[in-house]
Amino acid sequence: MFDNLTPFLLHWAITAVSLWAASYIFQGIKFADTSSLILSALLLGFANAVVKPLLIVLTLPLTFLTFGLFLLVINALMILLVAWLVRGFTVSSFWTAFFAAIFIAVLSFVIGAFVVGGSESQTIQMPHSGKWL
Repeated sequence: MFDNLTPFLLHWAITAVSLWAASYIFQGIKFADTSSLILSALLLGFANAVVKPLLIVLTLPLTFLTFGLFLLVINALMILLVAWLVRGFTVSSFWTAFFAAIFIAVLSFVIGAFVVGGSESQTIQMPHSGKWL
């Protein structure tokens, strides 16, 4: 049961740290208190897991036309959605959310690479017989 809880809590903490760092880098992002930061990180993870895939499917033609760059707009919309839902979390403009989304994604990736890393069970090994299937 707790095997799935540890990665969830780890990703939640990484998202919270990334949001906290973004609030210091970007003047347009503010948190009223720690509880709004923690709730925002939780809700951002939920929005990225549930709402974002729906938006990606609905805007697939636009994403193809822009060679995937519209995904950056979707990331900014997720941050604006969370800011709209969480009292105590404010984002001043779309462009602040846009650049903060890029910063949060990169920082979360870097922190996750150092903290989570790779394990032996996740490595891909070549088949010994020479057959892939």
